[in-house]
Amino acid sequence: MPRDTLSRKQIIEAAVEVLDAEGLEGLNMRRLGRQLGCAPTAVYWHVHGKDELVVLAADELWDEIARPDPDVVGWREAATVIATDLYAMITRHLWLAQALGSYFIYGPCKARHDDHAIRIYEEAGFTGQDVDAALLTVSMYVTGSALRNAAQAALMRRLGPDPDSQAAQMRKIVAEVTESTRPYPRLSARTEEYMDADDADPERGFAWGLKAIFDGLEAQLAD
Repeated sequence: MPRDTLSRKQIIEAAVEVLDAEGLEGLNMRRLGRQLGCAPTAVYWHVHGKDELVVLAADELWDEIARPDPDVVGWREAATVIATDLYAMITRHLWLAQALGSYFIYGPCKARHDDHAIRIYEEAGFTGQDVDAALLTVSMYVTGSALRNAAQAALMRRLGPDPDSQAAQMRKIVAEVTESTRPYPRLSARTEEYMDADDADPERGFAWGLKAIFDGLEAQLAD
């Protein structure tokens, strides 16, 4: 693809595809050029380098999150939708959890999201620094929960693409974890129950914690 037919939007979309497939460590201009079908040098006419590209790609993702009207659905429902969408978005793009710890993510998409979130908490009744505290409490819980999924994805990439090799290495890891928790009966029991569960549902745990946080925020408003 000639450089004069490339657009920044095409580059960002291709970068997201590479990041989703291979993580932050898999993105470079040579790999992006292959994704776009162009020479790596053509990309530099639109972005300065990997760091700028990661910020642009990350900002784009915030438009995937709904912006429900708190006047229509109520502040708590609106805040719950945003938090749940954020969790789902980070889970779809697991590299973002790592990027949030390594880059200052900003741009028009995130600005729209943040401004709408502030409106929701202000309409709930929070003021001043309490708005920031409520937002931070929810966002830290959401991103922290999504980090578990990101860590699992990074582990599977390190184990390699071969399913048999992955399974063998996972059995070894499980055996080591089981052995290390054996001296601690409560932890050992919880670990064994988790390892044996066929229907473990991390989404249920996320929803449980999110409800607890919003119950606490409503109690703060009542006080």
